[in-house]
Amino acid sequence: MNEQLIPRLKIILAMIIVGSSVVAGKLIVQSFPVFLASELRFLVATIILVPILIKFEGFPSITKRDLLILFLQALSGVFLFNIFILYGLKITTAIESGIITSTIPAVTGVLAFFFLKEKLTKKVIIGILLAVLGTLTINIFGSFSVVERGTSPLFGNILIFGAVISEAFFIIFGKFIAQRVSPLAISTIVSIFGAVLFLPFALYEGNQFKFEEVSIEEWGLVFYFGIVVTVIAFILMYQGLSKVPASTAGVLTGVLPISSVILSVNILGEEITYTHLVGIVITLIAIYLIAKPEKKYVI
Repeated sequence: MNEQLIPRLKIILAMIIVGSSVVAGKLIVQSFPVFLASELRFLVATIILVPILIKFEGFPSITKRDLLILFLQALSGVFLFNIFILYGLKITTAIESGIITSTIPAVTGVLAFFFLKEKLTKKVIIGILLAVLGTLTINIFGSFSVVERGTSPLFGNILIFGAVISEAFFIIFGKFIAQRVSPLAISTIVSIFGAVLFLPFALYEGNQFKFEEVSIEEWGLVFYFGIVVTVIAFILMYQGLSKVPASTAGVLTGVLPISSVILSVNILGEEITYTHLVGIVITLIAIYLIAKPEKKYVI
């Protein structure tokens, strides 16, 4: 099997999980304040990851530079990403949120070009353009739809795009560090930083929150975020990032909106239009194009 295929499949699986977090996030902000929900998520992940890391690898020796990169990754892809996406989900739909995230390939590709000096091959450029075309199709033609779009869709979608930029930087910083630190160690340290960053705001919200009114199902969402979205998806993502270019990883994140749209329809009961379907098909073509292994000819 092509050595690039497994890492790409891991990134795709991670993005399917992250796509599900858009739907779970829409549900969780109905029960928990944003900062408290995020703190609980990364606290659960930290409690799980620290013992696993110590048992299987031991706590790694990390340089100050790498520690700074990990902090910046946590700040962008954990702290800011969750603030933008959870507040955005309060006022726009999960379907539109998921679809907007398909601009991640374009943003990541541009950032990789400037920060990592990665060459944008013809195939990657076409993949990025198709992913952007899919998004534009949905957002431009979707604006004429009579389907309910949320209480403040424009501002909510701007917040979601803030999450897109944050996720793109998360991928870029991850590429900087993925060759030197193990996926398990990175996931653990980023989760610790996430828990620390959210803590002061979570303490304030938690002081006024009525924990006794939270149902078992709502606590289940917290644990889903902490275990599946954070622990499993993070490790899969870092394992993939260590093997593929950041621009390629960015295009593969196009799976995220497809996952979130499908789950939004089936779980939240949100309506999907033909415009959504056209955009998803275009995005799928982009993902196939970039994920398809290169053929190597022997002369």
